[in-house]
Amino acid sequence: MGAIISFMENSANNIDNIEQMRLDFISTVSHELRTPLTSIRGFADTLINSYGQLSKEQQLKFLNIIKDQSNRLINLVENLLAASAQSFGEEIYVFKAVKVSSVIDKTLNLIKQKYPRKNIILKFCENPSEILADPEKLEQILLNIIENACKYSFENSDIEIKVNHYGLEKVLIEVANEGITIEDSDKAKIFQKFSRLDNPMTRLTQGSGMGLFIASHMTEKMNGEIKVQSENEHTIFLLIFPAATAENVAKIKMSDDEIRGGKDD
Repeated sequence: MGAIISFMENSANNIDNIEQMRLDFISTVSHELRTPLTSIRGFADTLINSYGQLSKEQQLKFLNIIKDQSNRLINLVENLLAASAQSFGEEIYVFKAVKVSSVIDKTLNLIKQKYPRKNIILKFCENPSEILADPEKLEQILLNIIENACKYSFENSDIEIKVNHYGLEKVLIEVANEGITIEDSDKAKIFQKFSRLDNPMTRLTQGSGMGLFIASHMTEKMNGEIKVQSENEHTIFLLIFPAATAENVAKIKMSDDEIRGGKDD
């Protein structure tokens, strides 16, 4: 009887936890959506009602704010859609040989608009290998990781992005920033869905707790690894992906053929 009661209590606790996560999710997403939407509407109203009274510089400034907030909304929606697809097993990955520098350049076009005061330093090794990945998913991973580094770094500090060979068949991407140290006990927590650490910097910064979860999940799905090192207010996220070698391409093709064969059966 005691075991049955204990089971029922644990089940009730699990239901309560799931319900609390659902409520936290709704609250977080509502807040995340409301803030940029309010900005977009406010600056759009100002442009409509006072267009002739604004200087060209003011008009451009307001339009850039609207654009930045729109990009923020797009990133949030993409993360939510990715989380939804992951939950229902609807993800599709199209693996290709991807030039890392091209994806990073594309990502930085968005990041620099949103964080113009951040000094981003790129350090690529000579002739880095292409990696085997879904280019759109890789872009989303890098956007989430680099934006995280920008959001939680000290004012006027550098964001450093490195690309190096990692053995003979892998490529290492490092994203480093100067910010509050992530304690060892929190390193796994930051990759959990809706998780945000409680420290002075996160309290001042908006976030949904989805970015690192999505980055971790997508990296794993693309046969990669994601790690974090943090000490003395210096944090590095490490992304390790298979290089687009003939052997790795063959492995992916064999895996795809097995999946198709299973579906045919």
